[in-house]
Amino acid sequence: MNFNLYNPNEVLDTKYLFFTGKGGVGKTTSACATAIQLADNGRRVMLVSTDPASNLQDVFQRELTNQATQIEEVPGLSVANFDPVTAAEDYKESVIAPYRGVLPESAIENMAEQLSGSCTVEIAAFNEFANFLTSPDVANSFDTIIFDTAPTGHTLRLLQLPSAWSGYLDENQQGASCLGQLAGMGDRKAVYEKAMATLNDDTLTTLIMVTRPQLAPLLEADRASTELKNLGITNQKLILNGVFETATDAVSQIFYDRQQADLVRMPDTLKQLKSYQIPLRAYNITGIDNVRNLLKKSQPITKITNNRDTNLPEFGLMIDDFVNTNKKLIFTMGKGGVGKTSIAIKIATELAKRGKRVHLASTDPADHISEILTDTTNIKLSHIDEAQELKHYQNEVIAKAALTMSPADVDYVKEDLQSPCTQEIAVFRAFAELVADDDCDIAVIDTAPTGHTLLLLDSSQSYAKEVERTSGDVPESIVNLLPKLQDARQTEVVMVTLPETTPVYESMRLADDLDRANMAHSWWVINQSLLATHTNNPILASRANNETAWINKVDQLSAGQYNVISWQA
Repeated sequence: MNFNLYNPNEVLDTKYLFFTGKGGVGKTTSACATAIQLADNGRRVMLVSTDPASNLQDVFQRELTNQATQIEEVPGLSVANFDPVTAAEDYKESVIAPYRGVLPESAIENMAEQLSGSCTVEIAAFNEFANFLTSPDVANSFDTIIFDTAPTGHTLRLLQLPSAWSGYLDENQQGASCLGQLAGMGDRKAVYEKAMATLNDDTLTTLIMVTRPQLAPLLEADRASTELKNLGITNQKLILNGVFETATDAVSQIFYDRQQADLVRMPDTLKQLKSYQIPLRAYNITGIDNVRNLLKKSQPITKITNNRDTNLPEFGLMIDDFVNTNKKLIFTMGKGGVGKTSIAIKIATELAKRGKRVHLASTDPADHISEILTDTTNIKLSHIDEAQELKHYQNEVIAKAALTMSPADVDYVKEDLQSPCTQEIAVFRAFAELVADDDCDIAVIDTAPTGHTLLLLDSSQSYAKEVERTSGDVPESIVNLLPKLQDARQTEVVMVTLPETTPVYESMRLADDLDRANMAHSWWVINQSLLATHTNNPILASRANNETAWINKVDQLSAGQYNVISWQA
């Protein structure tokens, strides 16, 4: 499939541009290339990043703050890099502070953990969006304002709920809250209403969905696009980043064919958007020269210098360690699209070959696992239906809420239950039941609860005991499982990542999250490595060489306890 080359000078004509997409698809590089091209064309451009995984400083190769920095090499371009994680910490304390000395310490701990999830970061980021979207000074100073990372549909729905935000924390002890974040924001309603009006104005705002020509990112882009359309953000365009154009060897031919097959399967709703492509480049998009080159038809010739031994650590070393240490419970963990399920299957298969009776529990459809698992000797399969478990949990919580809350507050709870941590808790409850009844030597589970989820469950359990009325919200199977998860002698979380900037940074944050919850995670798996394929294709070989820095980074993070899996379709 062929798409027009992305040229922002030809396709973008609104004042506000929002770039959004799944982690690692190239939001930041696309936003930076857009900003530079528009500035080179004579526009006054402001580029603002509120992405926690932003590599904006790497792109421009200088320190950036939340204050606008003029880029000398690009006249007309100013850049600011907000740290929403820090902003979220400040906001969390502002919400909790009034309750200190008023509520029991267990309640304070519960509130703190409620406010430690990704949704708080989203709200903090939206604060920055709102400031820029509603500032007359900013509007008058720049022709174009570009945001690296748009607010999610979940965040926007939260802000549109009709009932008063304050006081929600007093009522909610279900253990899955993303709504407490709103408790201190009543004085910002007017600002948010103006921001929402700007987002919904097609003459002012363009939303650019960035994705890759791979099925998982395409499906995620479709979900986000539909969700944001339903909230009134209809002026959308699509960028397919990293389209591979020319195959020259067996590996690159498989790579090309896979991309083309996935593009054919692009959801129809995405096909209706005006779509553009950015070809796969051989170089890392760092430095202003490379960013300028990104969108050009004529590309520089890249010399390939392999500076790393391709004899990379093998998968079997990790399996040997699990056998020798007699692990009982193994989770695979990582952001979406890194291959958690395939790695879980691979772990289960290798353990079974070593004589272990393995319980493989997955959220993937059973037929998908069956396609990969041709030999199930010593392997017991379980499948968790995520949608079914989520619905069951949502109905349970809503029914309890309706007994004591007003209809308006129940609306809050319903929106709360759309958050990512809710699904995590629902699925994890189902896994806990499986583990509790398991008669195998070892259980391998293809998704792990984040540290935030575990601390929510733990703090909610303590809080339930304190106030009694929520007793029973945390099932016995989870109560019994939590100590096991924190026992490094029994449990291991395998960090699964890709040899790329964003997946590694996201894995580092997940690792910090697990550290907070005292969960062991000594082993890392680097999946889908081009370096391990020994491809001779100029573009793929150059990108393989670029993996070196991230393999070295994981080597450091894991203290040498890692392995590398070769790229495969």
